[in-house]
Amino acid sequence: MGAFEALYRHHVGRVHGVIVRLVGGRGARAEDLTQEAFVRAWQALPAFRFESAFSTWLHRLAVNTALMELRSRRARPIEEDDEIFDTLGSADSAGQGTALSLDLERAVATLPPRARAVLVLFDVEGWKHEEIAAELGMAIGSSKAQLHRARGLLRARLGDNA
Repeated sequence: MGAFEALYRHHVGRVHGVIVRLVGGRGARAEDLTQEAFVRAWQALPAFRFESAFSTWLHRLAVNTALMELRSRRARPIEEDDEIFDTLGSADSAGQGTALSLDLERAVATLPPRARAVLVLFDVEGWKHEEIAAELGMAIGSSKAQLHRARGLLRARLGDNA
């Protein structure tokens, strides 16, 4: 139990970060999904085969948790989610707001879910289109098209703010 708590403390920032980037927004839902990822890790720990680093395995589990959330959202009616704006304008670790990162974070959070997922997985997490396509259940060409779409939308949104 103590060892898992140490693993939690060491990895919670990265797990929470990838979940926030994939599902958009901060707040209670992202916190819930972070906890859900660690609960799943705890439950799946006996099956961990040491074929990869623990951090890689945990990160993949967190991504899968976020992707399951995105899939479940597709089945629900679209709701306004103002959570993504709750932290805008808050201070960064140096005590000063970073306008560019806030603009980028806000722009990424407003992308359509599949485009956002492909952008984050490809540009931030370093996945290949083959991996993204397999995980999201789409063709490789669709993954590439979604990435192109996401980048174009980001350019337009960030250009409007400049």
